[in-house]
Amino acid sequence: MDKNPSHPRWRLRAALACAAAALAACASRGGPPAARMPSIPTAGQVDLARFMGDWYVIAHVPTWPERAAFNAVETYALREDGRIATRFRYRHGGFDAPVSTMHPVGTVRPGTGNAVWDMQFLWPFQAEYVIAELSPDGQRTLIARSDRDYAWLMARTPQIAPQDHEQAMARLQALGYDLEKVRRVPQRWPESGPDAAPQPPAHEAPARERAR
Repeated sequence: MDKNPSHPRWRLRAALACAAAALAACASRGGPPAARMPSIPTAGQVDLARFMGDWYVIAHVPTWPERAAFNAVETYALREDGRIATRFRYRHGGFDAPVSTMHPVGTVRPGTGNAVWDMQFLWPFQAEYVIAELSPDGQRTLIARSDRDYAWLMARTPQIAPQDHEQAMARLQALGYDLEKVRRVPQRWPESGPDAAPQPPAHEAPARERAR
């Protein structure tokens, strides 16, 4: 492993350490901030198998590791144990930067219509993940959190129509987010940088990964 503190993996570890400290501080105050804020309404019943596959990150209120993400793609695959294998692939700082990846695992909360997940980056800490909107054709989704700290607008294609982006931003604002914190994620495909990949294919069938 690269032990350079500027290496993406070390930056991620630092961010997770900060998150763990924040969770501990919240616990000492009697509960997380989300418990004192209105919960995020969900998109309703989500067809989990249909939701699997590749999603381009169009815009986000980013976490620390993804503040300078380019060509960000989130990919979901159902595991044999019912959990969700996740691969977040991006380039940090530019289209020609090396590819970085993160591999959290999602667990659907029972009784939420598959719309609320717990994302685990580092055991035992889990982060809330709410599918707040999902277009009827399954081509766009808006992910939010009760803390109103992070959010992701994702689509099956690298670009979306301006009116769809505006509608998503209006919805995000209605949910209580500060739109000044939203960053548009640069997307340019096919790639030309190191580890170049072709444009990921459109989602056609649910993916499944064997539990490890």
